[in-house]
This record gives sequence, structure tokens and C-alpha cells, in this order.
Amino acid sequence: MGVPLPSSFARRSIDAGGVRINCAVGGSGPPLLLLHGYPQTHLIWHHVAPLLAAEHTVVLTDLRGYGDSDKPAPGPDDAEYSKRAMARDQLLVMRALGFERFGVAGHDRGGRVGHRLALDAPEAVAALAVLDIVPTRHAFERADKDFGLGYYHWFFLAAGGGIPERLIGGDPEFWIRARMSARHHGGTPFDPAAMAEYVRCFSDQAAIAASCSDYRAAAAIDLDHDAADAGRTIACPVLALWGAHSFVGRHYDVLATWQDYAEDVRGQALPCDHYIPEEQPEETANALSAFFAGT
Repeated sequence: MGVPLPSSFARRSIDAGGVRINCAVGGSGPPLLLLHGYPQTHLIWHHVAPLLAAEHTVVLTDLRGYGDSDKPAPGPDDAEYSKRAMARDQLLVMRALGFERFGVAGHDRGGRVGHRLALDAPEAVAALAVLDIVPTRHAFERADKDFGLGYYHWFFLAAGGGIPERLIGGDPEFWIRARMSARHHGGTPFDPAAMAEYVRCFSDQAAIAASCSDYRAAAAIDLDHDAADAGRTIACPVLALWGAHSFVGRHYDVLATWQDYAEDVRGQALPCDHYIPEEQPEETANALSAFFAGT
């Protein structure tokens, strides 16, 4: 592995209903599941996880299709990469580790998986933190020119005909570095070893195909699931964190938006752009620690 977590974090590969999920587990105390976003792996938490492990049993996973987790071949409706399927993986991982009820913090795609997990398994999710996102349905329903330019990758990755797979596959390192550098503003620089690990994992053509399917699902089957749940709110406490310089922070009233989707919401902006756990790790850890301790 490129970036070592402390030796106290044990590496595991857990069978989640036929999909093996790569994870690392460390610390002690109430269980806390950390989910990464695109185009990263569980190592986005490499600064934050050791800080949280002082008070929590921290579980870091690679979402299906990412990192060293399994990458099922996408089907015609992309159900394999629906947030419902990805959330079920995480529920099964936590059950396999002996945790029936736990906290969840998700950045980017991981936040969307956490949102779905809180709706599909409310008995399991004690509290949810979402980092630098608004709900998928809200984002699509209000998409405009600024969204199309700022989040062009949502539409590019969802394109059919193998177009994004072929283009990204020609130079995955350029794509990763260009996407991430465009959404970083201040704070801690990306760790070179972490970046190398993201490039290694994303250089797998199966990972590229899986991630495109993830975005196609978001524009199709995920919206169907969200529409079926229209009017339902997240029952557990929700913490929203966002980057003051991020697209989300500049274009949405984040708290007001999440208050339409959850019963108990609090949150704040942090002085960074999109990659909150890497740009502002201490502030992120402090906010998460205070939130989960109170819930």
C-alpha cells in the first residue's frame, strides 16, 4: 500500500453478499464507518482515521468498484452500482464485523451511499455525516449552466457507448490529477503517496468502467429510488460539512437543503475546497468527533 495507516489498523477483505470489500479497521469504542468519494479510495481518510480511532472503532472501506474492492461488471441498467447496492455492501461489512448499529461519515460518492444507507437501514445508522454534497435528486432538479460547467464530469461519466471509459483509459493518471487539482483550494496538499495509490487503483480498466456505471446509476436508477422515497426523511441526526471554496459551498444553502431531507441537521463550512478530509484533516476530525460523541 502507498500510504501506511498505523499498524493498529488491521487489513480485512470481507465477503459482502458475493462482493469482496477491502477495508481497514482500527481503534476502539463506538463503531464508525468512513466512506470515500470519487476518484479515491479509503486512503482519503489517512489523516483523519487515526485521530478518530482514539474514541471509535474506525472502519474504512473501498466502495465496490473502487480501490481494491471487487468490481462487478456493469449491467444494462447499472443496478450493480446503484447507491442501494453499494449501501447494502457496507451494511453487510459492518454486520460481519459484529456491528449492528453504527455511525457513518461519507465524502462525495460515499456521502450518497451513506444517505441511501440511512434510508434503507435506519435501524443500523445511528448518525450520518455528509461531506461536501447535497442530495443527488436536489442537484439534478436544479442543474443549470453553472452546474453543468462545474460538475461536467457527472454528465461525461454517465455518457454511454464506452466514451468516457475509452478516453479516461488512455491516460488515467492525467484524469485523476487534473480532476483533483481542479477542486483543491488551500489547506494541506495532497499526499504524493496517496495520489500514487489513487492512480494505481484507477488505472484498472474495471475500476474505470465501475466508476462510470456509478455515475450512470446516479442519473437513472438512483433517481428512481429517490423518487420512490420522496417525502421520507432521514431519521437519525445529520452533520453536513462543506468546503467554503467548493462548488457546493458557493452554490447551495447546504443546511437548508439538507433540512428538507432529514429531521435533525447541523453543520458548518470549513476553509477548503472539495477534498475536506485531506485539505483540513484536523478540523474534519474535530467536527466529526464532536458530532458523533453527541449522538
